[in-house]
Amino acid sequence: MTRPGWMLLAGSVLMSISVAATAAPSSLDEAITRFNQQADEAESRDQARLDALVADRSKLTTALEKARAARDQAKTRQTELERRFDSQQKTLDELRDERAEKGAGVSEVAHTLSGQIDKLAGSLKGSWVVALYPSLVPSRPGDDALPSAETFQTLGQQLSGLMARTGQVSLAPRPVAGPDGTVSAQPVMQLGNIMSFTAGHLLSPPQSGQPLIVAPRTPSDVADRLTAFIDKRQGAVPVDASGGDIVKALADQPGLMERLKQGGIVGYITLALGAVGLLVALVQWLYLQRISLGVRRQIKQLDQPKDDNPLGRVLARFKGVHAGSEPEALEARLDELLLAEQPVIERGQSLVKLIAAIAPLMGLLGTVTGMIGTFQSITVFGSSDPKLMAGGISQALITTVIGLVVAIPVLFAHTGLTSRSRKVLNVLEGQASAHLAERLERPADRNATGGAHVPSA
Repeated sequence: MTRPGWMLLAGSVLMSISVAATAAPSSLDEAITRFNQQADEAESRDQARLDALVADRSKLTTALEKARAARDQAKTRQTELERRFDSQQKTLDELRDERAEKGAGVSEVAHTLSGQIDKLAGSLKGSWVVALYPSLVPSRPGDDALPSAETFQTLGQQLSGLMARTGQVSLAPRPVAGPDGTVSAQPVMQLGNIMSFTAGHLLSPPQSGQPLIVAPRTPSDVADRLTAFIDKRQGAVPVDASGGDIVKALADQPGLMERLKQGGIVGYITLALGAVGLLVALVQWLYLQRISLGVRRQIKQLDQPKDDNPLGRVLARFKGVHAGSEPEALEARLDELLLAEQPVIERGQSLVKLIAAIAPLMGLLGTVTGMIGTFQSITVFGSSDPKLMAGGISQALITTVIGLVVAIPVLFAHTGLTSRSRKVLNVLEGQASAHLAERLERPADRNATGGAHVPSA
């Protein structure tokens, strides 16, 4: 660099220094002023914060004093409550002891009451009143609870309601399960606590929690009476006073077809013999009725014998006998003609009589074989079950009943046939004897026999 340049550079530097020296005092004053202002502001803020902290401290001190006062008050109240609790606990213990002393008898009454209610509920199982009016069943109080006056009052009302219902006859629609299991509303007649029934059906003993059920079997005459009583509200009805045992017995009682099945093969054979005997008796009875009408018509026309009746056949054949025969021969010939008609008139009587005699013997045979089977069952299972013995003996006696049922009407039929055939034979014998007497009394016959007259036998 040349000398003028250095001189120029030095002059510039000196000028800058002089300018800076001239401006420095004014910038420093401003900085000091700003610093003082900022210091004052900071001091103001700190003083405000300090004042706030002092105020908060006063509040906190006041709150602390209040909290301490509340704590002291709570402690005092706690002490008072503890004292009162101890006093009340002591009083409660004294009352419990007093209650235990005074309530010993009442507890015994409550226990006895609960036991009696349980016993009553057990005895009311299967009751018609309970089944139809379940709200009348007394409720059992708890074992630990003392019965109140309301409990005794409610119990009295329920018991009085039960007693009132047991003496009432009422008719109301109720759900009833039929033989097919279908439940429908039907009018049910309640006779107190004895029994209930619908139109034409007895009801099985009620079961708790189940609808009323129609009895499996109701005799026809009983069904008619039940229907008439419900419709007309009058008349006599059969009453099951056994608590449902009779209805159960009717349900267990076998019907006619079941009875016949119990008779077994012997019973069927006996019935078949009886049917044959009655059929033969019926056919022969109709035949005797027909020939009786023919004989009566023939009596009115003795001079015109017909072949459609025994009397006509006897008279027609007797006319063919030689007129000059001896009376003994004529009588013998007449007896022969009567004897020829007798088997037809008495036809089937021997078979009917035989069946009447065999039927009881067949029944006895079935009874003996049934008893043998019963005794074999007793040998296997023992004799501790009376129902087993009774059932076996009952089935064994069925054949005897069948035999007697067959024999009695067959015997009556045989007696009727015998009487009817004997009556027809008596008419034939009487008319034949009269015809023989007339023939012997004729002049030509007397001349042929030398005037002798021999009466008919």
